[in-house]
Amino acid sequence: MENEQKQETNEEQSNTQKTKAATTTAIEELDANDALFADDEIDEDDIDSDEPSFQELYEESLKRFREGEVVTGTVISIDKDNVLVDVGYKSEGHIKINEFKGETGEIVVQVGDEIEVMVEWWDEENEQVVLSKEKAEKIKVWEEIKEAYDNDSTVEGVIINRVKGGFAVDIGIQAFLPGSQADLRPIRNMDEMVSQTCNFKILKFNRKRSNIVLSRRAILEERRVHLRAETLSDIEEGKVMEGIVKNITEYGLFIDLGGVDGLLHITDISWGRVKHPGDLYQIGDSINVKVLSYDKEKERVSLGLKQLQPDPWSIAEENYPVGGKVEGKVVSLTDYGAFVELEEGVEGLIHVSEMSWTRKIRHPSKVVSVGDIVGAVVLDIKPESRRISLGMKQVVPNPWDVIAEKYPIGTIIEGKIKNITDFGLFIGIDEGIDGLVHISDISWTKRIKHPSEIFKKGDVVQAKVLDIEKRNERFSLGIKQLQPDPWDSVEARYRVGTKISGIVTNVTDFGVFVELEEGVEGLIHVSEISKEKIKTPVGKYEINDEVTAVVMNINSDERRIGLSVKRLEIEDEQSILTEYSQSSSGSSMGDMGELLQQKLSESEENNKE
Repeated sequence: MENEQKQETNEEQSNTQKTKAATTTAIEELDANDALFADDEIDEDDIDSDEPSFQELYEESLKRFREGEVVTGTVISIDKDNVLVDVGYKSEGHIKINEFKGETGEIVVQVGDEIEVMVEWWDEENEQVVLSKEKAEKIKVWEEIKEAYDNDSTVEGVIINRVKGGFAVDIGIQAFLPGSQADLRPIRNMDEMVSQTCNFKILKFNRKRSNIVLSRRAILEERRVHLRAETLSDIEEGKVMEGIVKNITEYGLFIDLGGVDGLLHITDISWGRVKHPGDLYQIGDSINVKVLSYDKEKERVSLGLKQLQPDPWSIAEENYPVGGKVEGKVVSLTDYGAFVELEEGVEGLIHVSEMSWTRKIRHPSKVVSVGDIVGAVVLDIKPESRRISLGMKQVVPNPWDVIAEKYPIGTIIEGKIKNITDFGLFIGIDEGIDGLVHISDISWTKRIKHPSEIFKKGDVVQAKVLDIEKRNERFSLGIKQLQPDPWDSVEARYRVGTKISGIVTNVTDFGVFVELEEGVEGLIHVSEISKEKIKTPVGKYEINDEVTAVVMNINSDERRIGLSVKRLEIEDEQSILTEYSQSSSGSSMGDMGELLQQKLSESEENNKE
């Protein structure tokens, strides 16, 4: 600070000395002129009272050529190095040609132009004044800056580029615009500000340090105060106003109506579905909104955009009658169905049960995706609840309506096994329709625990159509029905009283099961095992034992054959008695008993074997 003060003092002393020297020279020249004309007689009438006096000329010379002063001159000559300017002195002032070159190097001055210049210094050696146009302009700018600061007015400038903490601004002299003073709100893209021409206020300046701090925000705040007062007096419910998107949140948009911010809630942006306000608008967008409510005390304004259009549900019942075909865009998927946008603000639901006639859809994503355009039929509409029920499957005929005609009962079909379960096989018939072969309809004779014992997925098999239930969407098939039922001929093949042999397949307390052929079994009840009373056949017979018995009865409907070993024994006794009576009519009773006992023992041994 002391060095600056000393420098200023030295400059003032130098200027004073130069001024005194110039003054002395001027006085000497005037004295010499007075001596030349001393002997001449001067007529008082010849003296023009309008001519400036010596004192005036002296003061004018001091005023005109004070170093650092800005004066007006006329361009009288231009050469390759200098521009000569007449500032009203005995010799022209010189300015370097570079001060008159534009950005592309062209000369931007012509002979005869009047320009403001600053007197830099007096060149005594060449007896000429050295001038500067640029310094004159800077002095003028500094004067304007001081004037703007003192009067709280504005200056115009161009934002040149970004610098640390803000922007560099050209207002004739480079100034600094802090980022916080560039706008009312933080600027997301600062590069957009570069090259803009704006008005600024001078926050502070220091000429010695060439330091100037500007503010654009101060001007905007003043405007905002005036706009706010006007806007508040102009706001009323139901009025449509133009605003600028000031901020974006998940729940809505804040709209600047002119110094007053209003909230446009996400539910009032569109009659349709809006995921996020930022998907539709950006900060700075211009938008027309309707004032829904205005709280003067709290100065809160609620805005609406969809209210500028009529509610589409008011005429939805006319536009989408029940039974009509529609087309829409899938906008959302849930576990129970898909929401389809028919128009902005009108959505219908396609339930998973209404997506296919034949397939059991567990999730709608198996059929449609968000963004798909689908056709549907209106099943029901309730405008008061803002609900429309749609069906996709109704667009095409129901295959169950024609399946009975295409495959009447008794038809033999061929298809691929699509799935195997504990209870049967699913065979593909038509697209989306599967027929079921129940485990009980696989074989007449084999005992099947699981269908996978015989078949595997992908096998091609034949089956007979047994039944079609359209209401329950059931298609019943049978494989065993391709062959005759062996029980239809059991009575002919196993007549009552016939002696047959079989293999024991099961022994229970109430009797013994004997397999006569594959799939055909007979039961020897415990009461028909022996003439003697026994409690249980367990222990007397084993599985896989061969047994001979007599057919007692046959029930084809219940698939039962009754067998008896006891009756076989009785028949054997009667046969022995008949045989003996015919061969030995004169034998004693004792001989007959011995013979009978012998025959019975042989018969039992044969049975056991």
